[in-house]
Amino acid sequence: MNIDDKISSVKFYVDEEYAHLKIKDEGTCNRCEAKPCLFFCPAGVYRLSEEGNIIVAYQACLECGSCRVACPYLNILWDYPRGGMGLAYKFG
Repeated sequence: MNIDDKISSVKFYVDEEYAHLKIKDEGTCNRCEAKPCLFFCPAGVYRLSEEGNIIVAYQACLECGSCRVACPYLNILWDYPRGGMGLAYKFG
């Protein structure tokens, strides 16, 4: 089983009212040349729009926290999802 198969088996409780991942300042992302956010997230939450803006699909977040430390400009706001929302981990 590869990582994509494992990720696809994760159950999410999506909070449509509160995005726990946000870009702090879009201008900072636009000035960033490397855009490492497009590569470091194992769930592929960060994507580039046709206009060149970063799109955050927080609904697929695995809550690993890599985006909290990998953005060289610390331009990603990461909060825990509200209670009862986010990932449903299974053991075993």
